[in-house]
Amino acid sequence: MLGASFALIVNIMIAALFAASFAFVALTNPGDRRALWFAASYMLGMVAPLSLFVIRFGLWPDFFGALNYVGFCAGLFLMTGSLARFYGRGPRWSAVAGLYGAALLSGAAIGEWPQDSLAFNLVYQTPYALATACCGWIILLASRRGALEIALAGLYGVIAAHFIIKPFFATAFGVGRTPSEYVASSYAIASQSATGVLLIAAGLLTLLIVAQEAIREARRAAEIDQLTGLLNRRGFDLACAPRLASAQAERDPTTVVLLDLDHFKRVNDRFGHAVGDEVLQYFAALLRLTTPEGALAGRLGGEEFVIFLAGAPLARGRRVAEMIRQAAALHVTPRLPPITVSIGVAEIAADESFSHAMRRADEALYRAKTLGRDRVCVARGARLKEIQG
Repeated sequence: MLGASFALIVNIMIAALFAASFAFVALTNPGDRRALWFAASYMLGMVAPLSLFVIRFGLWPDFFGALNYVGFCAGLFLMTGSLARFYGRGPRWSAVAGLYGAALLSGAAIGEWPQDSLAFNLVYQTPYALATACCGWIILLASRRGALEIALAGLYGVIAAHFIIKPFFATAFGVGRTPSEYVASSYAIASQSATGVLLIAAGLLTLLIVAQEAIREARRAAEIDQLTGLLNRRGFDLACAPRLASAQAERDPTTVVLLDLDHFKRVNDRFGHAVGDEVLQYFAALLRLTTPEGALAGRLGGEEFVIFLAGAPLARGRRVAEMIRQAAALHVTPRLPPITVSIGVAEIAADESFSHAMRRADEALYRAKTLGRDRVCVARGARLKEIQG
């Protein structure tokens, strides 16, 4: 009896800790609240061991016996929806609700059956097995599957098999005929301990995956310019480095393009910073439309932008720059002032560092500014070639 109580207390505490942990991850990551669904699942799941623990004191055993089943089913089926939501599969809540309703109906149907019979235990455990099998299947269908996801999917398969096997052990070792007798049985100690260990393992893996995703999201946020949605300087450098190394190893041509909006300070002074922000957002959208697929575009700060073109020789980089310049000069939006852009282009030599190529592109950009703006200047080593806008 003491063993069963101890196992129930441990399961209650573990469920509460997981609920708190997932809630903490969600609340410290305002951009992504998906972990709250996992917290809700563990809160519902905590109802099961709590109900069984109350039964130990002889309080309304039939009511709390039913609440144990209802709460545990709710927690497991909510977990299927939580995983679907986490992996971006859009949970079909109507299907989840339908399965949960079917589980409740099956539980009600066996209410008068002998609790120690194989038939009762098979029907009783089947919803648990179905819900955990669905959890594993949802993870396997996810577009991103790392080692942790594969391990978690396999573990849910083990848990589903565990629920299928439990009825045979229940009838072999005896579970009693009432909820009170079940809680007092030796089988309850083994059952609650085994289920608790497996669900703790699943919870730990899920928590690791959620924390890993939160770290990835935070890292992505740190590498994205919040105003334009382009890469910021840090994100651009990190994304550019492996591409440049690969291109130089393969001796593929690469080009860097620096762009600076002309007289942007006048826009802010005349129209206000809100309009200036809209101009920056508009120009960022224009870059997305005009840069070729596979190019990296970023905002270095203020009104300065950069494009990295892998596999592009200088001539192609110049054509891309000229296309952007023309699109900026010709495309007029009713709400925004007209803009022009000055551009410097440099091909990165095979033995040249990225920072040195950026300096040459910056020199070309400065040349474009001094020659009257709204133009492209191309750097060839120490020489500059101007293209009039």
